[in-house]
Amino acid sequence: MTVFSDPHADPNTTPTSPGATSAKPRAFAAAAAKTDLVSALTSMFATEVALTHAGGIAYGSVKAVDALKANSINTGARIEWTPLRVSVSGDGHHGFTAGIMTLHRADGTTTPLKYLAYWEKQPAGWRVLAYKRGVAKTAAPATPVSFVLPKQTATATTDAATIERYRESLAEAERSFSRDAQTMGIGAAFKHYGHPDAINLGGPDVATYLLGNEQIGVGVGSGAPPNTSPVNWGPEKTIVAASGDFGVTIGYIVQNKPGPDGKIPPGQPFFTIWKRDSTNDRWRYIAE
Repeated sequence: MTVFSDPHADPNTTPTSPGATSAKPRAFAAAAAKTDLVSALTSMFATEVALTHAGGIAYGSVKAVDALKANSINTGARIEWTPLRVSVSGDGHHGFTAGIMTLHRADGTTTPLKYLAYWEKQPAGWRVLAYKRGVAKTAAPATPVSFVLPKQTATATTDAATIERYRESLAEAERSFSRDAQTMGIGAAFKHYGHPDAINLGGPDVATYLLGNEQIGVGVGSGAPPNTSPVNWGPEKTIVAASGDFGVTIGYIVQNKPGPDGKIPPGQPFFTIWKRDSTNDRWRYIAE
């Protein structure tokens, strides 16, 4: 897998190139300047989108709109964004973008944000199947977009049983990730299951994202006890490209121990984007 940076963000326009994948997201971003935040974001959502937010996961575009409108930070606001990382599946029909955002409130103040979006090329064009954003304490410096290229092009299968096998293998990778974290430690698990080119949006102190499985493992494992994990997780929805080399798992992270009230706190939503070089290789996360 190759990563390269290009200040023009368009290395070529072949169907499987990240440059082709980034063209439609950039069109949505340009259109955002002319409308409100909710309209700007939801215009790129697929009907079956999954939106993670503070209250959980909103499945479907109708619930996603409701969730965005329920957040007071979005009221009367506009949004602008710039992709910094783009990747695509071997068949050119799935991909992700990650980048930085600026939220412009009605009172003139601004808030720096960051985002991650999982896309599918549908009959109507590229649409978002999973989306999340996070707050950053400081605005990110100017950074050229980088592309994660697939190692090889791949053919999309039309066989439903094969696609289901791909989907289940990805779901099992996520479950195995959680299981291993319980014994090797959460930081070590993030190093083991991540790709060297992986990104993680991190917390508010991270202006863009953590880069690489080593840095992500250190960041996620900071303060955690060794050889164990304070949390467990698993997918409740898994989406996979028909080429079997790209997909996303969506679910909740749950605390292993109860809170002061003796109850397990509500789970926190997550989605993890995965890649593999071929269907014979193991899955490794590439963005979350």
